Amino acid sequence: MQSSEGLSEAEAVDWDGLAALAHAAMRKAYAPYSRFPVGAAALLDDGRTVCGCNVENASYGLTLCAECTLLGQIQMTGGGRIRAFACVDGEGKPLMPCGRCRQLLYEFRAPGMQLLTARGIRSIEDILPDAFGPENLEAPEEGP
Repeated sequence: MQSSEGLSEAEAVDWDGLAALAHAAMRKAYAPYSRFPVGAAALLDDGRTVCGCNVENASYGLTLCAECTLLGQIQMTGGGRIRAFACVDGEGKPLMPCGRCRQLLYEFRAPGMQLLTARGIRSIEDILPDAFGPENLEAPEEGP
């Protein structure tokens, strides 16, 4: 089992287990057009795990990525922040989220969020440096 470096034993992530959940979610994907099923799984800051899969549409542009359905599940099941995230293809190999999905994941990140990638465990800041987020939309303080 892979573990998270720099985390306490209680905070350690079972990356193999998270990837297995993503693989199980992938089996529920609706991908008749691309034939590229994708599954995603996230460990939240409250200890829950949430999964998602891609759901395609004949118009292509309306296709939902696995990350999108996962984020919908987070909101539908009480909210929370993502501590750890895994996304896999039909063979269970780790996938890097596209730029759009990286931005979506950034919105729901917990401090120190990590992702399983083909190049190992990486932080959200590593895969989306200098990200634009909610903090950029905060109103500046009024001067005297």
